[in-house]
Amino acid sequence: MDLTINGSSHTVDLPDDMPLLWALRDGLNITSVKYGCGIAQCGACTVHIDGLAVRSCQVALADVWGEITTIEGLGTPDVLHAVQEAWIQHQVPQCGYCQSGQIMQAADLLARNPEPTDEDIDAAMSGNLCRCGTYPRIRAAVHAAASVMREA
Repeated sequence: MDLTINGSSHTVDLPDDMPLLWALRDGLNITSVKYGCGIAQCGACTVHIDGLAVRSCQVALADVWGEITTIEGLGTPDVLHAVQEAWIQHQVPQCGYCQSGQIMQAADLLARNPEPTDEDIDAAMSGNLCRCGTYPRIRAAVHAAASVMREA
């Protein structure tokens, strides 16, 4: 099976029913995609497929419909995505485990809604759990990234 991940082609010889999460982590050693719950309830495994945030633990390889983007492909090697910059600026991570999924979900939100309200952010991010409780910093970072993206 051929996959396009972060702009590069990869051929994997893995079962069609393997969750994308495990293909990325175990098959391709892309460990930024985290295993949290395995039932799409925590958001730690969030990646984009054709720009849409999805829980990779629930997408079988055979069901991948387009280009996959992980946090490594969100920005460029020289320039971080506005959400990544805002995460650093607002010191969002505490333990950091959930943050790649949080960032991918936030980037999806801002691609669809460039001026989210607190309620929009809460609704979009509600499926991404943070055991450290960094939700106020996440919201502030999303607002900051939205502002930067609107100015660009």
